[in-house]
Amino acid sequence: FVITITSWDGSSAYTAEAQIQSSRPVYGSSYYSTLLNISDKDFDFNYNDGQPVDFSDQNYISNLSSLLGYYAYTIIGLDKDSFSKLGGTPFYSKAQLLMNIAQTGSNKGWKAFDGLRNRYWLNENLLNNSFKELRVFIYDYHSKGLDKLQENVNTGAKNILALLPDLQILDKQKLGSIFPNVYLASKAEEITNVLSTIELPDRIKAFNLLSEIDPANIGKYEALKKAR
Repeated sequence: FVITITSWDGSSAYTAEAQIQSSRPVYGSSYYSTLLNISDKDFDFNYNDGQPVDFSDQNYISNLSSLLGYYAYTIIGLDKDSFSKLGGTPFYSKAQLLMNIAQTGSNKGWKAFDGLRNRYWLNENLLNNSFKELRVFIYDYHSKGLDKLQENVNTGAKNILALLPDLQILDKQKLGSIFPNVYLASKAEEITNVLSTIELPDRIKAFNLLSEIDPANIGKYEALKKAR
């Protein structure tokens, strides 16, 4: 977490933004692969110096503890998804419970109508069956792709290439939603670097697939078309 205070009322109320990032280790290497990199513009909270940050996943205590708990469960869920197919569901459900409880308060980011790229929609996407293919991709990408690179770079990269068509079945109208948008943005450079190790015809194939799946990051994928 990187929390940036943008204003303070001189007492206990803080207006803030937060950058939340998480990663998981890649088997047989010192490299960590990003799973989440998201900016929360509504990270407002009340806090007094020396005050303990008490937490309960059954009751609303403070917006700060709810925020920290929500992102902790989300981070654990994504980590579990990367090691076990759809393994993060129980933790996304815990984050959903926290979110529902926090909606009784007045702080922004917990409700559907607070915006399209907030905590509500991130959690909704993670639990929505429309995005199940992307969650399965997270597992396969890491277990069959990145975790195999130490054994054989070409095999790991080819496995990732073979996974890309599965993402084409994602509803194109939903690609602008927060979960695929944030996840693919965090992976674009990494995917490009890994797939740059394969032969040009396969790289062209990868570019064509990725430019359709993730048009927002097409500029990064352009490198795949260059001759080595």
